[in-house]
Amino acid sequence: MIKATAVEVWVWVLIYGGLISVALGLSIQRSEAALGWSVVTLGGIAAAVGAVLVYVRSRMKGET
Repeated sequence: MIKATAVEVWVWVLIYGGLISVALGLSIQRSEAALGWSVVTLGGIAAAVGAVLVYVRSRMKGET
């Protein structure tokens, strides 16, 4: 089973990395629309997965 501390690390990496990717994608979108939307979409998915992991971590038993 995966440790709670590892889940916590992945939560923050995915949330912050995803939000930075969204911002980067929005700036790329000015010159390359398709590439910008792709980066925004991938960043949004990463941030959403991080948010789901927050819920998963809250339901884990063991370390706090």
